[in-house]
Amino acid sequence: MEFKTYPFTAKKYAAAVPMLDNGIETKRHAVTIVGGGPVGLAVALGLANHGVPSVLIEADDSVCYGSRAICISRRSLEIIERLGAVDGFLKTGLPWAGGRSFYRDTEVLHFKMPQDDNQKLPPMVNLAQYHIEQFLLDAAQRRSDLIDIRWQTRVSAIDSRPDGATLRLVTPEGDYSLDTDWVVACDGGRSAIRDALGLQLKGTSYEGRYVIVDIELESDRPTERLAYFDPSSNPGSTVLVHKQPDNVWRIDYQLRDGEDAEEAVKPENVMPRVQSLLDMMGERGAWSPIWITIYKANALTLDSYRHGRVLFGGDAAHLVPIFGVRGANSGIDDADNLAWKLAFVVRGLASEGLLDSYSDERVFAAHENLRHGTKSTEFMAPPSFAFELMRKAVLSLAIKHERVRSLINPRQTSAITYTASPLNTSEAEPGAFVTGPVPGAALAECPLTIVEGGNAREAYLTDLIAPCFTALHFSEDGRVPEGFTELGAALRNEKLPFKLIPVTPHLHPETTNDHNWDHTGRLFAMYGAKPGTVYLVRPDGHVLGRWHAPAAADIAVAIHDALNT
Repeated sequence: MEFKTYPFTAKKYAAAVPMLDNGIETKRHAVTIVGGGPVGLAVALGLANHGVPSVLIEADDSVCYGSRAICISRRSLEIIERLGAVDGFLKTGLPWAGGRSFYRDTEVLHFKMPQDDNQKLPPMVNLAQYHIEQFLLDAAQRRSDLIDIRWQTRVSAIDSRPDGATLRLVTPEGDYSLDTDWVVACDGGRSAIRDALGLQLKGTSYEGRYVIVDIELESDRPTERLAYFDPSSNPGSTVLVHKQPDNVWRIDYQLRDGEDAEEAVKPENVMPRVQSLLDMMGERGAWSPIWITIYKANALTLDSYRHGRVLFGGDAAHLVPIFGVRGANSGIDDADNLAWKLAFVVRGLASEGLLDSYSDERVFAAHENLRHGTKSTEFMAPPSFAFELMRKAVLSLAIKHERVRSLINPRQTSAITYTASPLNTSEAEPGAFVTGPVPGAALAECPLTIVEGGNAREAYLTDLIAPCFTALHFSEDGRVPEGFTELGAALRNEKLPFKLIPVTPHLHPETTNDHNWDHTGRLFAMYGAKPGTVYLVRPDGHVLGRWHAPAAADIAVAIHDALNT
């Protein structure tokens, strides 16, 4: 059987060397990002949204090739929309909201992810990483005034100092050095920057191995996550199946104990297993292999993501098991958290301590992801006889007992709430809010109508988030409270980006103020809001603080305290 190629052609990019003086680039840069994958591109786009330029260094000459990340979560889509790249994700990606698990030949679970009328975006879309990178790259190229992408450029050494760093770079056109104030290392699981600084990931590496096979198969089967435990096609193992765009299917199957990894990935050994799986699934169409590789689960993280002027994100900072799709999604969350904080520091609007909160929040998030990922890994690929016995018991009971079925499903990725963030504003009246996102949580989505200049359009709450601090003010008539107009002017004088957004329960055509109307009648209740309530939101869409009747000074103090943490 002949191998096909992915139905995607990546444009190749040549290396370029900037103006040099004795082998050193003449221009010093504010931010240099190492690694042009999804995380590095997201950091560059996030910085650009705040007007901060960056240099992005990528060792390859194109977007990636092969089978890597494929599932993008709703939270990641929200972030990507703010980065100006979501259209391609939604146009090409295959949305899904649940999946099915089978034990031998019996379906034991049909799960659905949270999805209701409040949502703008699907819970998950399947999209190959080469598409993910291409759509982010397209957006970055539209921001070429602020994003300088350098292909075929590899870091060979780093000299990190209290005031910045010097990178030694290798290209086909010649080697040179680059001086920069900040380095963001997004250079993957084998991070050259991490190694150069002598840093090590800590945690657990699992012995269980999975063969990953991408095939081309035309099928009208719906898009959902399929998991097969102890299937007839591969007895004693676990098989995962995901449908992707362009008739590409991702198949992951566990190797049994004692199987030789080198032999297992040979086509003559892979093809019969894939055919047996497709026969079991009832897929009779012609198919062709595209890609074969092997994967071993890791649950690892750095202790800190900030080391002086060097910041780590994505796989360079942590390696998360694939079960629960937390890899690329946690990296995109890293980028979203880091970009606004680094931008505020670079622009002189915040102390460097704000970047310590990046590490605090995202290390916390990594441990949350690793905790859930570890549970999922121990079920999907039992590391010992005891775990295997427990899994067999759960699967057997699940056939007849619905209550144990939730143990089968690896919890899918979700937005992390930074409950202990040093940025959070303490609630003045604990218990005053019965509902609504707490400080540190991401905004809960809800439709609303935006009224601007007398024109109304239906939108969503997350559409109001911009690269600034946002105060959502709930009122009856959209009028701005006393002192809030002066607050906005004072913050603008400090060059702090801020906007006040009135939200009303009713449409008020007689008011001259632009406001946002809760036309579904759900938003006020969801947020536990009453006239006078304010939610202060960070540039990354997480709640900084909330009050039922704050003074303008309360908002100013919360912003200044966060920026001078």
